[in-house]
Order: sequence, then structure tokens, then C-alpha cells
Amino acid sequence: MKEAELIAIRRQLHQIPELALQEKETHAFLLKTVHSFPQTFLTIRTLPKLPTALLVKVHGQNPQRTIGYRTDIDALPVTEETGLPFSSQHSGIAHACGHDMHMTVALGILDYFAHHQPKDNLIFFFQPAEESKNGGKLAYDMGVFTGDWHIDEFYGLHDRPDLPAGTISTRLGTLFAGTTEINVDLIGKSGHAALPQNANDMIVAAASFINQIQTIVARNVSPTDSAVITFGLMRAGTIRNVIAGRAHLEGTLRGFTQKQIDFLQQRIRDIGQGIAASFNCDVNVDLNQGGYYPVENNPQLTKDFIQYMQADPAVTFAPTGPVMTGEDFGYLLNKIPGTMFWLGVNDPDSQLHAADFSPDEAALAPGVTAVVHFLEHRMAENN
Repeated sequence: MKEAELIAIRRQLHQIPELALQEKETHAFLLKTVHSFPQTFLTIRTLPKLPTALLVKVHGQNPQRTIGYRTDIDALPVTEETGLPFSSQHSGIAHACGHDMHMTVALGILDYFAHHQPKDNLIFFFQPAEESKNGGKLAYDMGVFTGDWHIDEFYGLHDRPDLPAGTISTRLGTLFAGTTEINVDLIGKSGHAALPQNANDMIVAAASFINQIQTIVARNVSPTDSAVITFGLMRAGTIRNVIAGRAHLEGTLRGFTQKQIDFLQQRIRDIGQGIAASFNCDVNVDLNQGGYYPVENNPQLTKDFIQYMQADPAVTFAPTGPVMTGEDFGYLLNKIPGTMFWLGVNDPDSQLHAADFSPDEAALAPGVTAVVHFLEHRMAENN
């Protein structure tokens, strides 16, 4: 697929962003595009229980394994402010995380192998609901990757605005943090502000809970490790002279390994129990991790990926550290070994999820070429 074709596809996808599990127009566009490729080696699969998902299998010449490639397809509830002539046509929704770029690269790779039959099987997973609703987990838990659709190793990319266009980057270990949504309800007794002895003030209890939570990272996590626990919402009370009998808190937890996240979750529960005992109140702690596990790259596969990219003279490879943002590919990599990597898109004055995020389309062609060559390298390796 020529660069001009990649750019045209990306611009069409950019104009039709859709939210998680609502990607009907995107799904139709993807299906139409895949049908335009030679069908000799392809099997196309849709999922009645996950109707905006799309899987395409490229049958290998002499398959010894099946390699998966995943791209996300949903967008964000953001009003685009790029001023591009091909801006979003859907009010209040934009591809502010670059999933239009992700899909375009995946289609470019698929087009190549539709014309050049690979040695091993390839499965392309066009995944809905990455930004919310845990699309990767939904598909896995439905048994999508079983039987003839079993995947031995999985790969996927994410665009990165602070890297030059076309640069490839990843690391051994964790690339993206895992996340957990924290919801806390504290229940005491309301009363008159002048008679606190007859009430049980949940604003005071909530304040104490938040303060104690801040000690978890400061005193329970090694200074050489990283974690974040942030509460961004607190609701309590109705008027200045009534003691609040209830408080509601919402926050987020982020860590780089699932073991660390499990530990942090337990510490939050422990502190909740302590606050309940100290303030003689009820504290209900709800921790919802969903499908957002840490993106922990497989050591062996990622070492091979890095060595290949560093050795390819056509690829610019850059080392990277882990980031605290989340990515639901982590759930799939928790179940299937694989590697996630960055593709630089050269928009250093913006950032992911920003209304003015405008990735450089010059990243598309080198991204496709790098991944195609790497997959050919993988298929040439002994199993």
C-alpha cells in the first residue's frame, strides 16, 4: 500500500470517530477496506456478542504458529480543535488518542500479507472499546482466541507524540501502568452543625481516609519503584450548617506490576477498615480494575523485537521508560505473551487525549514497513 493510500485511509477514519462499543461506522469502513484486499489467504470473522469487533486471519503457507496483531478502533469524548480540513464529523468525539493512526498501520500490514502469503498464520484483531469498557478483556473472556483463532504471540503499537515520526520504541518489562478505579462510600450520621456530639461527620472521616491513603506510596512503596494513588472527586454535605452523614470519593490507582497493584489495593482496603473502626462508621471500598492490567512485555519476545529494530538500518529505534498511563492491551498480554511498542508521530507541542492532538502522517509508511519486516523476521525464526 502506497503512502498516499495510507494517508487517505487515515483521513477517512479520522472523520468518523466513535465511542467504545459504538464503532459501527468504523467497523463498516474497516470491513469494506479488508474486502478490497485479495481474499485468497484471508478469513474474516465478526462477533455477534461484540459486533463492532473485527478479526482477520491470514493463512500461512506452512504454519507452525499464529502471530497476532492488535489495533484499537474507538475514540474519545473530546471536541476536536486541530482545524484540519478532515476534522471529526461527529460532534464532541475525536480521535484524540490516535487510534485512526493505529488502524491505518494495521490495515497497511494486513494489505501487505494479503498480497504476500506469510509463512505462519497471522490474526489481526481490530478491537473496540480500549478507552473504556475493557474491549480486550471482553473478547478474551468470550473465548475469541481459542481453537482456530488461538494466538501464540501478540503485538500492538501506540502512537507517541514526543518521538520523531516513524521512530520505534519499547522496553523490557512494563511499558504502561495498570490502573484501578477506586470508589469509596463513608456512611455515618448527619446532624446539626452546632451539635457534633449527636452526629458522625463523614467529611472528617473522608479527610482522614484521604490523608492516610497518601502514606501508602510514601511509606509502603520502595523509593526506587513508582505508584500513584489520586482522589479527584469528593462529594459530601448539602449546606454549611448540617454535618454530612455521607461522603463519596472517587480516585485512581496506578502501578507498574500486577503484584504491586494487588498490594496497593489491599492497603486501601485495610485503611478503609481502620477508618470504619476509628470513626465508628461504615466504609465501603469498591476497587474496579476491569481490563486495565499493566502492559508487561514478554522478556524473550521483546528482547528479540528490540534487537531486530536496532539492527534494521531502515528503523530509528529509541529507548524508553515506563509511563503511568493505562492501556487495555495489558489484559491480553497478561494472558498471551507479546510486546507493545511506541510509534513516534512528532507532535511534541500536544499530548495524547488533547483536543489539538495532530499526529504526523509521515509516521504511517515507516510504521507499516518496520512491522512487516519484523513479522517476516519472526516467521523466519525457529519455533
